[in-house]
Amino acid sequence: MRMGGEIEAYCKEQNDEKKIVEDREVEDEKMVAKMRYSAAAIGGGFSPPQAVVVGYALTSKKTKSFLQPKLEGLARNKGILFVAIDLSKPLSDQGPFDIVLHKLSGKEWRCILEDYRITHPNVTVLDPPDAIQHVYSRQSMLEVVAELNLTDPYGKVGVPEQLVIKKDSSSIPDSVNMAGLRLPLVAKPLFAKSHELSLAYDELSLHKLEPPLVLQEFINHGGVLFKVYIVGEAIKVLRRFSLPDVSKCELKSSAGVYRFPRVSCAAASADEADLDPHVAGSLVAHFVLESVTQGLRLFNLDMIREHGTRDRYYIIDINYFPGYGKMPEYEHIFTDFLLSLVQSK
Repeated sequence: MRMGGEIEAYCKEQNDEKKIVEDREVEDEKMVAKMRYSAAAIGGGFSPPQAVVVGYALTSKKTKSFLQPKLEGLARNKGILFVAIDLSKPLSDQGPFDIVLHKLSGKEWRCILEDYRITHPNVTVLDPPDAIQHVYSRQSMLEVVAELNLTDPYGKVGVPEQLVIKKDSSSIPDSVNMAGLRLPLVAKPLFAKSHELSLAYDELSLHKLEPPLVLQEFINHGGVLFKVYIVGEAIKVLRRFSLPDVSKCELKSSAGVYRFPRVSCAAASADEADLDPHVAGSLVAHFVLESVTQGLRLFNLDMIREHGTRDRYYIIDINYFPGYGKMPEYEHIFTDFLLSLVQSK
């Protein structure tokens, strides 16, 4: 009886959730119709701007963190409506959309989007699948930065020395020696679907790492990470605590592999570690321009400044469609960006 009751309760919960979704879709359709109406039809002789309809395909976790009430509320006030894309139906049968916003992976979804872009050339897809694929690999994402040779009066931006290991963990120590990488090393998954990382202090522990991965030389940076958020051409810089510096004494006395869920979760402290947004913008302007040219408009850069310097910076990671919900006033920046896309057509 108890199990039967639990099943019944579960089914009721599922039906309730389905009804909420259906009700929301009905309200969205009503809102689109209302916002798209023409006053001329009722004799007003004036046609107000049409609604900007943004179809979104996001994971449930991303939807919750990104589509916060403050964003949806401001968007509606500006004439922007977010409408969930039904993945069980053909994309071409839905809409009409002005913009498609997504963060899903998989070959099938990429094919769907590419076909949709061909048949709906006037719809802006954020971002094109081929542009996104380039930053999913930590090997290719940082190669672009190195090739651009980002230097300006504020300093120079580079990438840490790194090595890609695709298989055979037993060969990692020899590969590291051949590449001339210095310990400690930061190990990250090769494909940027996880923010987990490890810090390996000694050569004997390297075989404990699990390929495919990227090994980067650890650079002391005062325990501070700068997250440079990009939304189109808008740049916002936030400071986050990072991995603490490793002294020569610590390196000699430490051994093993230490794992962290993500770099900005590590506890540390630093003084006078602010990075002026104008400085950040100047340092990465060429890279942002290059990225926008290739179709990538929603991403962030994880940047560090080498400890003891004022002008030596490193980009250590690039993330597509990051957690904008953590960015102060993201709702204003994002809605302005969406409107600019439609107005520029």
